[in-house]
Amino acid sequence: MSDTKSAQIWIDADACPVVIKEILFKAADRTQTQTTLVANHALHLPPSRYLSFIQVTAGFDVADNEIVKRLNQGDLVITSDIPLADEAITKGATALSPRGDLFTANNIKSKLSMRDFMDVIRSSGVQTGGPSPLSQADRQNFAGHLDRWFNQNKN
Repeated sequence: MSDTKSAQIWIDADACPVVIKEILFKAADRTQTQTTLVANHALHLPPSRYLSFIQVTAGFDVADNEIVKRLNQGDLVITSDIPLADEAITKGATALSPRGDLFTANNIKSKLSMRDFMDVIRSSGVQTGGPSPLSQADRQNFAGHLDRWFNQNKN
């Protein structure tokens, strides 16, 4: 048996859409990959030896900080939170949004800059609207990136 720990999946579960969680639950069982959801509210998980849940206290970035503390190089983080994605990439993990956007070392700084710019716009009173509903194309894009990660990280 190898001393290297198998890559795991970490889910920033507070804002992760149910349909994406369901894809991840099935994938965890199919691939026998430890998958941990982190949230500040209770979640119900289907029975699986590959699924676990960490409930953190409510507060700014508490779930994000817990994920960063526990993740290892090669792990996958599912999040829409761009600063969390940046920290994951810095630690050698892969970061993927529930919409199927793959965050990389090549694009994360521009995404952070755009996020910060939009925060300034919103704080000046401009209504920017929220994200569009999760589309079938988003789900397919997510599933495609997830499959590629499994192919690259599983024996």
